[in-house]
Order: sequence, then structure tokens, then C-alpha cells
Amino acid sequence: MSMRLIFMTSLTMIAFAVNSILNRLAVDSEIIDPSSFAMVRVGSGALVLWVILNVKSSESLTFEKAQFLGALSLAAYIISFSLAYATLDAGLGALILFGTVQISIFGWSALWGTRPSMLQICGAGLAFIGLLIALWPADNKISNMSGVWLMIIAGIGWACYTIIGKTAKDPLVTTTATFVIATPIVTVFFLNGEIFMTQFGVIAALFSGAVTSAFGYMLWYSVLPQLKSVTASVVQLSVPIIAIVAGSLLLDEAVTGTIIISVFLVLGGILIAIISPKIKVDHL
Repeated sequence: MSMRLIFMTSLTMIAFAVNSILNRLAVDSEIIDPSSFAMVRVGSGALVLWVILNVKSSESLTFEKAQFLGALSLAAYIISFSLAYATLDAGLGALILFGTVQISIFGWSALWGTRPSMLQICGAGLAFIGLLIALWPADNKISNMSGVWLMIIAGIGWACYTIIGKTAKDPLVTTTATFVIATPIVTVFFLNGEIFMTQFGVIAALFSGAVTSAFGYMLWYSVLPQLKSVTASVVQLSVPIIAIVAGSLLLDEAVTGTIIISVFLVLGGILIAIISPKIKVDHL
């Protein structure tokens, strides 16, 4: 792997983690409400992607069935992600999110194309136990379980968005189209919600949408073809670690023994499931 590819991949993972930090910081500081953050994020992301598409590509913006399904998945992710961080720490939220994403993709792969080996099943089970430990109430870190369920929904939404996006012929066109379609969906969902925002809150949401989402996703799609599928899955496991460290340093979030144990179990279990040999099977 070239140094340039390593740098671009690392930058992408940092961008994903920054989304968690920004969302948690903005909502927890009460400089913007979760619904406004989500609307500004997806709207600014759609605008930036549309500008990039018109500048960089000769392809015109088209809308297909898969893009509408992708937009629904993206909207579910953005809505749930933003609401979840009203109660979850940035690091814990990222751990739940990416743990759910990898387990969901593993389950989809097991149903439609591969039969999991016993080692893969053990790895997935280990990751699931790790998530349960992270949610165990011993440390009283979670005051409201609704945030956990919302982040699980966000993880399933992102997994669906990833699976649907694998069939994209032009990632930039597809990503732009899904963001454009998702914008009114997110807006309508929050139409009757309580809205409040400050200048700094809007700036945080704009940065999350225009930079760490729009450019982050575009950068990810640019490096994805150059990475082996195993490598692409493994590098995403760095995001919860980055978010936990950044949350501790920037947001003064406590890193408990329970969280450390759950991180090792979740990431270790997913790593085992990813690198274990897969057995091809035919599905009806």
C-alpha cells in the first residue's frame, strides 16, 4: 500500500470520526438542536456534492430506483445518528454504530452469497457480546436507552446504504443523488420539531455536512477500489478508537474499564469474522 493511499484512507477515517465528535459537541453544548443539525448537515452535503459533480464530472445527475433506496437508508442513518448523540458519548456512539454496521453487513453476506464458518460465527458472537458489555448499566454511563436504539438504527441504515452503494456505476453521481433525495426526507421528518440554532451550531453542522460528510464520502469512494475488501472493512474499525480518544481529549468523556474491554471484544470479534475464510454457497 502506497503512502498516498495510507494517508487518504487515514484522512477518511478521521473524517468519519469527526462526524461523531461534531454532532455530540454541538448537541450536548446546546448550540443547535439535533434536528437542525441533521437538516443542515444533509442539505450542505447535497449542495457541495452537486457543485463537485458539475465541476469534476461530465455526467448529469440522474435518479434511479437504487438511489431512492439508498437515500432512504441515508436519511435513516442521518436522522437516527443526530438524535442518538443527544444522550450518547461520541466514542460509545461510534462503537455502537460501527459494531452494528459490520455485524449487519456480515449477516447480509451470510444470507446472500457466503456461508459463515464456525470461526466467523464465533467472531460475530464475540463482537455482539462486546456491544452488550458496552451497554451494561454497571457504569451508569447511559441515562437513556433510546439513544442506543437510535444508534443501532443508524448503523443498520449505514449498512444498507453501503450495500446498495456497491452496485453504483459512478460513485459521485450516486452519492450526490442520494444526498439530494435524502434532504427533503430529513427535512419533512423534522418539520414539526423544536428548532433552535446558534451561529457556532450552524458552522459545526455545515462543516459536518460539507466537509466530513461530502468530501469524506467522496474520498472514501476514491480509495475503496484500491483497497482489498478485507482491508476496507478492517480500516473502518479504527473509527471508534479515534472517536473514543478524541472524545476523551476534546469533550472530557470518561474512558472506563468497561468501554476498553468492550472495544477489544467488538473490534477483535469483527476482525476475526472479517479475516476468516468464507465458503461460497448458492442461495434461493
